[in-house]
Amino acid sequence: MAKKLYESELMILQAKLVDMQAWVQQSGARIVVIFEGRDAAGKGSTIKRVSEYLNARVTKIVALPTPSERDKTRWYFQRYVPHLPAAGEIVLMDRSWYNRAGVEHVMGYCTNEEYHRFLHQAPIFERMLVEDGIILLKYWFSVSDVEQEARFKSRAKDPMRRWKLSPNDVLSITKWEDYSRAKDTMFVHTDIPESPWYEVDNEDKRRGRINMIAHLLSKIPYEQVEREEIEIPPRPASGGYERPPRNEDTAVPDYVDELARHGKDERIASKKGKRKRESDAAAIATREEDTSAA
Repeated sequence: MAKKLYESELMILQAKLVDMQAWVQQSGARIVVIFEGRDAAGKGSTIKRVSEYLNARVTKIVALPTPSERDKTRWYFQRYVPHLPAAGEIVLMDRSWYNRAGVEHVMGYCTNEEYHRFLHQAPIFERMLVEDGIILLKYWFSVSDVEQEARFKSRAKDPMRRWKLSPNDVLSITKWEDYSRAKDTMFVHTDIPESPWYEVDNEDKRRGRINMIAHLLSKIPYEQVEREEIEIPPRPASGGYERPPRNEDTAVPDYVDELARHGKDERIASKKGKRKRESDAAAIATREEDTSAA
């Protein structure tokens, strides 16, 4: 997808997301959006674009860590229930209870009994959520094996994104067909009329993001909400307040002035591409940390 078209359409869709959020707040709607898919399928970057201009108090991102020993003794869905939305809230789940049908099953982190119990209970659990009035949308982000491997290699070389690459991610290359079978089985059991799965072809990230956000907006029955105009009052006349002398010991140093004095030779030229600027910035940061330590 052409970059200019992508950027202009993304801004339009993000403006509509802001309108949708206003309706959610006024109507008291509750929305859960599940983002699932293979490693490096682009879930996180899509969530970032969805939430970019939204109020973090209204639209919450849930990305749970590895379950604790206590979590493992509880009903599987119990650790997710506290994160469900109250009235006027949106929850974006970066992975969800479907971990059990995917990575936990494929990597052997759960028993066969736990896995089959999940496949039985998940549709029941989701029907309960929908019956209670929650709008539940489930998206599966698809990417080819070739593109996934290319993204892994890109992350491995990129110091700004290397943290995204975990040992489990790398193992997913060797278990491609296992994950495919697990996804197919998951769809058979959990693609129900009350909460169907929607597949996003995310081979082209720009295209995938636009398609997903446009579809999300089409599935929420939001309406335009009239918002009150906010008037900025005139500043009153001074009442004689005088600021006490500034404590130079606690003032943040003027780092920018220091940069200007030392020149810009090693700093990043704006004409460089974003990925090149990020790589250069990481290299400079590492070098300066090493110099400070020395």
